[in-house]
Amino acid sequence: MTVTHEPDPIVDPERIFEGFENLMPFRVQDILLVSSLYDSFILREDGRLNELLIGESLELEQQQIPGITHVSSGAEALKLARSQPRFNLIVTNLEVEDMDAAQLAREVKAAGLDVPVVVLAYDYREIKNFVKRNPVTDLQQIFLWQGNVRILISIVKYIEDKRNVEHDTRAIGVPVILVVEDNIRYYSSFLPTIYTELITQSRRLLSEGLNVAHKLVRMRARPKILLASNYEDAARQVMKYREYLLGVVSDVEFPHNGELSPDSGFELARMVREEVPDAPIVLQTSRTEFRARAHAQGYSFLRKRSPTLLRDLRRFLTEQFGFGDFAFRLPDGSEVARARDLNELEERLREVPAESIAYHSERNHFSRWLRARTEFALAQKLRPRKVSDFDSLEHLRRDLIESIAEYRSEQSQVLIGDFNASSFKSTEGFFLRIGGGSLGGKARGLAFIRHLLHKYQTARRFADVRIAVPPSVVLATDMFDRFLSENNLLDFAINSTNDAEILQRFLEASLPASLRDDLLAFLAEVHYPLAVRSSSLLEDSQYQPFTGVYETFMLANQHPDLSVRLEQLMEAIKRVYASTFSQHAKGYVRATPYRLEEEKMAVIVQKVVGTIHGSNDGQRFYPDFSGVVRSHNFYPVPPMSYGDGIAAVALGLGRAVVDGGKCLTFCPRYPRNLLQFSSVEDILANSQREFWALELDHTERRDDSASDPLLELKEARFGLDVAEADGTLNDLGSTYSVDNNVIYDGLSRPGTRIVSFAPILKHGVFPLASILDRLTRIGEEAFGRPVEVEFAVRLPETPQETAEFGFLQIRPLVLSREGEELRMEDVDPERLVCHSSKVLGNGRIPDLRDLVVVDFHRFERARSKEVAEGVAHLNAKLNENGTPYLLIGVGRWGSNDPWLGIPVEWDEISGARVIVEAGFRDFRVTPSQGSHFFQNLTAFQVGYFTVNPDAGEGFVDWEWLGGQAAVEEQGCVRHLRFDSPLVVVMNGRTSRGMIFKPS
Repeated sequence: MTVTHEPDPIVDPERIFEGFENLMPFRVQDILLVSSLYDSFILREDGRLNELLIGESLELEQQQIPGITHVSSGAEALKLARSQPRFNLIVTNLEVEDMDAAQLAREVKAAGLDVPVVVLAYDYREIKNFVKRNPVTDLQQIFLWQGNVRILISIVKYIEDKRNVEHDTRAIGVPVILVVEDNIRYYSSFLPTIYTELITQSRRLLSEGLNVAHKLVRMRARPKILLASNYEDAARQVMKYREYLLGVVSDVEFPHNGELSPDSGFELARMVREEVPDAPIVLQTSRTEFRARAHAQGYSFLRKRSPTLLRDLRRFLTEQFGFGDFAFRLPDGSEVARARDLNELEERLREVPAESIAYHSERNHFSRWLRARTEFALAQKLRPRKVSDFDSLEHLRRDLIESIAEYRSEQSQVLIGDFNASSFKSTEGFFLRIGGGSLGGKARGLAFIRHLLHKYQTARRFADVRIAVPPSVVLATDMFDRFLSENNLLDFAINSTNDAEILQRFLEASLPASLRDDLLAFLAEVHYPLAVRSSSLLEDSQYQPFTGVYETFMLANQHPDLSVRLEQLMEAIKRVYASTFSQHAKGYVRATPYRLEEEKMAVIVQKVVGTIHGSNDGQRFYPDFSGVVRSHNFYPVPPMSYGDGIAAVALGLGRAVVDGGKCLTFCPRYPRNLLQFSSVEDILANSQREFWALELDHTERRDDSASDPLLELKEARFGLDVAEADGTLNDLGSTYSVDNNVIYDGLSRPGTRIVSFAPILKHGVFPLASILDRLTRIGEEAFGRPVEVEFAVRLPETPQETAEFGFLQIRPLVLSREGEELRMEDVDPERLVCHSSKVLGNGRIPDLRDLVVVDFHRFERARSKEVAEGVAHLNAKLNENGTPYLLIGVGRWGSNDPWLGIPVEWDEISGARVIVEAGFRDFRVTPSQGSHFFQNLTAFQVGYFTVNPDAGEGFVDWEWLGGQAAVEEQGCVRHLRFDSPLVVVMNGRTSRGMIFKPS
C-alpha cells in the first residue's frame, strides 16, 4: 500500500525572500592592493580588471561594486587601513618595498584591524620558499597568479564565503561545496573554474526570479565554497556543515596528522559518504593508479595532469552538483530528456520513462539540483522521500509532479512577481507587476491579504474551498506617469473641468510601447473575462479610503482576434486613467488634505470570478454570489455586538451590494439571525428580486458596437427565473407558497422564488459564515482596526470541482476617533429636530448653522433624480463657501435604485457633516452597510442617523422643519440657515443620537 505522507511541515516561501537582505552580511566593497607598480599593471591589464569587476557585479545585480586602491608599500597600506575603515580586504604580493606579506598581516592584526590579508604571488617557487621561511598563520590564504584575471574575483568571493558561511547556512540553508587541496597551484586554478560556474548558474537563475527580491536571494544564496588544505580541517568542515553539503572536490594525497598521506582523500570520502550518503564526491590526483580504486568505491575521478582537467571539472559540476540543466538519464547513462527550469522539470516528469525517475530519485538528484538552484524549501521536502515509500514508480512520478506544482503554486500565491512577456504562462494564483512604481492602495491590500492567507494557512482550514485573490496583473504607477508624460496630458488633465474632453484626449493618447507589448503577451495566454480596476495611491488608505471614486471596467475578453482584445483592454486602462481627473474625483480630493497632483493611478487587470451560463443566443457570466463583510457592525441587535461583524450578500455580481440595492445582511457569528427576514412580509419586501450579470453577447445585439469596443460586455439585470434556469439559485433560494403564506427552504415546491441563502446559512452547503468570520478576524488583527472585505464566490458545478472564494478587496474601516462617551439624559422631544437609536458616529458637533432638508410631505419617489439634482446644487454652493451642513432626507441616500431613496453620488453631498435618512411612510429604511456610499460615511466620519418612526427607531420633527423659512428652495429640497447652531450629539457605544434645535 502506498505510504500516505503526513502533511509536510509548513515551509514558508516568504521566509527566504523577506530576509534576503540578511544574507551575506560581510561583503568586500573596497580592496587595498599592495604591490609594485608593475605587478599592479599586470593584474589590472590597463583597466581590464576594473571592467571585469564592474561587469560581474552588474550582471549579478550586486548593489556594491568592489573598488580597488593601489599602494606600493606596507607602510602606506597600514596608514590607509588605519585611517579609512572602508577597506575590508588586503591583497598583497609576497614582498613589497618595505616588508613581506607575513609581516604586513601581523601588523594589520596588531593594529586591531579586522581585515583579511591574502597573498597573490606570481612565482610558485617563490611561494614555496616564502612558506618555508615565514609563519603564515596570520594570512588568510595564498594564491598563485596564472594569467587568469578572474583569480581576484575568486579571492573576493572566497573571503566572502568564508566569513558568511556560518550565518547563511543557519539563516536559510545555503549549500556548501568543500574543496580539499593543499597545492596552491591547483586550488588557484580550481576556484576560478568553480566560481565561474557558480556565476554562470546565478545569471541563469536571475532570469527566472519572480521579482527583484527573488533575484537577489537567488544570487546571494548561491552555494558557498570552503577550502581546506589538510584532513583535520576538512573533517571539521564536513561535520559542521554536513546538513548543507552539496558536494566535495578533494585531492587524494594531502596532510593528515601533519604527514602527507596517500589515503587522506579516501578516508575523507568515506566519512562524507557516511554522513551525507547522496553527496557527490570527486577525487583528483596526478597518480592514475587511484582511478580504479575511486571508481570501485563509487567516487568520480579526475586526473590532475590531464590537458582537459578544468573542462572535466566543469562537466562534473554541471552533471553531479546540479548546475545547469537537469539531464534525465536511464540507468545505463543515456540521456532521454533535459529540463532548463522548474517549469520544464514538471513537464518532463510527465513524459520520461519511469526507470529514469527511479534512477534519479534513488540518488537524490532532484533535491540536489533544486538546492543548487536555491529552491531550498522544495529540496527539503523531497529529500527524505525514498523510492521504497511508493507502491509503484507511477505513484512516485505523481508525487513528484504534485509536490513541484504545489510548491510553484505556493510561490505564485505569496510572491509578487515581475511580469516577463517571454515566459508568462497563465496559472492559478499569479500576482504580477508591470513597471517599477507603486502598486497603489487597492493592489497593495490584495498583496497583503495574499500574505495573510498564506501566513494563517487558510487553505488548510477550509480544504474544500480555494480561498485566494484571483489571478492579477498590476500596472504600477510609473506606467501612469509615463503615459501622462509621453502624451503631455498632466497639466491639461489637472486644469480641465470637462470630463468628456478629458476622456477623449486620454482615449486618443497611446500607452507606452513596452506596456502594449506586455499586455499583448498577457492576453495571448489569458482567455477569461477581465476586470480592469483602479488602484490609486490614496485608495484604501488608512484614513481616506477613496472608496468608489474611480472607475472599474469589465471585459469579456472573448473576441477571436487578439488585436481586438488588446484594443479593448488598452481602452479600459485609459478610461481608468482618465477617471483620476474626473470632476467627481476632483471633488472628492478637495474634501481631503491631499492635492490632486499627489494622486497616481495603478491599474489591476484581474480575472473575474464566475461561470458562463446560458446558450449561444444569450450568454451571461457571473459568480454564484458576491458580497461585502465588515468586522464592525454599526447596528448590532442582541445577541450581536459591534465586534461580531456584518455581511451583505447577493446573487450574481456585487453591484447589488456596493450600490445599495436589495441584498441579504447577516452576522457571520449568528448566520441564522436575519432581522430583515423576521416575518414573511419582511422577506417578501426585502429579498433580492433580480441580479446583475455580464452579457457576453452584447456586441452582436448592438448596431453601434464597432464604435465602442467596451460595449462588448455590459452589466445587466436579470430576473430570478434566469438564475433558476442557470442553476445558480439552487443553493441560495427558497420558495414562497401563496396558498399557506409560508416560506420553504429550497426550490422543490412551486411558488415564488426568493433569494434567502437558506441552503448556505441554515444547511451549510458552503461554509460562508465560517470563512467570513475567520477572514475578518485575521484582517482586523493584521490592520489593527476594523476592516471591510469584498468577495465573490463560485460554487462547484460537479462534485469533482472545488468551490472558489475570490478575495477582491480589503480596506481599513475608519471609525470615529472620538473616545468620549456622552451621557444622554432624557430630553424633551420638543427640543429635538431628530432622535435616533441607530446612529453611526461618536462625539459632539456644536457648530452647524445650515441645514438641507428634503420635505417629507412633498417628496415623490418618481422624481427622486430631480431631488438628487437639487441636493447636489445646494451642496456645491455650500462647499464653495466652505460651509458644513446637516442633511436630512427621505429614503436611502446614495441608492442606485431611485425607488429606494435619493440617488446622489458622494461628491454631491460631500459637504454634509451629519446625514439623516428617514423611512418612507410605507417603507422602512435599512442601512446599506455593503455600499461604497456607506464606506465613505465612515471614512469621513460623517454622523449618520437612521430614522424609522413606525419601528420605534426615533423621529424627525417634520412639522417644525416645514415651518422654518428657507434661504433657497429647489423643488422639495430646502436650504435653512439659523443664527444659533444645531448641536449634534452621538454615542457610539449605545448607537443613540440627538440633533437639538437652535437654542
